[in-house]
Amino acid sequence: MSKYRDIIEQVNYIAFLSVVALLPFPQLWLRYACVIWLITWALEGRWLRLSTLKSALPFLLFGLWYGWKAVSGLWAEDHAAWAWQMERYMTFAFLIPVGIWGVNDRYDWKQIGKVFVISCIIAIPFYLAILTPLYYHREIIDYLHWEGDWNYSFNTWYGFFYDNISVIKHRLFLCSVEMFGAVIALQIWREKKWLIALSLPVMLSAIPLTGSRQSILTLAAMLTIWIICSLPAALRWRYGLGIILIGTVLSGAVLKLHPRMSGFDIHGITRMREVSLDHDVRFNIWGCALQHPEDYLCYGLGAGQSTHYLMQIYKEKGFDYYYTKHYHAHNQYLEETMEIGIAGLLMFLLAWLSIPLCAQGEGRRMAMLFVTLFMFNMLTDCMFGKFDGIALWAVGMVLIYRIDRGDRASSDLPTHS
Repeated sequence: MSKYRDIIEQVNYIAFLSVVALLPFPQLWLRYACVIWLITWALEGRWLRLSTLKSALPFLLFGLWYGWKAVSGLWAEDHAAWAWQMERYMTFAFLIPVGIWGVNDRYDWKQIGKVFVISCIIAIPFYLAILTPLYYHREIIDYLHWEGDWNYSFNTWYGFFYDNISVIKHRLFLCSVEMFGAVIALQIWREKKWLIALSLPVMLSAIPLTGSRQSILTLAAMLTIWIICSLPAALRWRYGLGIILIGTVLSGAVLKLHPRMSGFDIHGITRMREVSLDHDVRFNIWGCALQHPEDYLCYGLGAGQSTHYLMQIYKEKGFDYYYTKHYHAHNQYLEETMEIGIAGLLMFLLAWLSIPLCAQGEGRRMAMLFVTLFMFNMLTDCMFGKFDGIALWAVGMVLIYRIDRGDRASSDLPTHS
């Protein structure tokens, strides 16, 4: 029996490392790796060893949010869309037991972090190697019948790359993984400055290479949090606001120079409900969603119903292109409000806030950066709209859990005078 458990534990850990390694790449095999990881975890029989309630609380709160989504099926019009979303979000339910009973002792968070960082570094030349030949031989695109909006508005190789990366890997998810990889690199190689100096530029090059505007804001927010957390506790309140203001100004200045910001009217957000084809696409989508907020504010339309609801408004407003493209809300908070109402949104926010509140030491700083990454990116996209975002959430939760458990174990050790 002991030999059987050792084999299962080893397979489980390898499956988790596979999930970690596949995160920066297209999600073709990512789902299968996640399924193997969760199945082998269940086969371990860990339900006999309970974790602490404080460590498990964030998992339980995400489970509560998922449960409210399940209940919303009672008033959802399209039960097929509700079932599809519940199946896609099932990872949130499956990770509740992982949070309660923990993972096996083979999980070395530093080893996991090294696999993650190496994978993030390899991913950049991987995408360069795929897209470079396509720039010089664009007839290959037609031959492969790849689906996507291959836009040749930029004549340079650089422009071609960042205009078309999303066909292979959505730019926001690639940048999110690479930024989290940079955070982990800073954590595991704090005393090896040369490794940080080599690895960080490669990983953070994903932001200019993909042209993700939102990632510039997110990176600025994460750097701000990192600097504030690195200050002595007595200085955080004194200098925190100033650091936030500097980060805001610098990120705004960088964004102003971004090629994709030409013609962008930030003031359009104040007249968002006055949807027009002249406005930014996201402003129009949000404006359509906000046409009749009384339809969903109380208890929502039901899980999986937001896109169908938007499609009806696109038709009314004459946004035929949005309709044919099935544009979703492009804002996770707005989508949650539309689908499960204000109460559901509050559950969702509480689950996120609980992650840093329930962690301690190094785990808390990692948790704050992880939450900042998601909460900023969810402003302009649905991070859980693709499995990439759900898998990144799962890996981040387990990593924070392991760091936090290690800190708790070391703080419980007796001290000698």
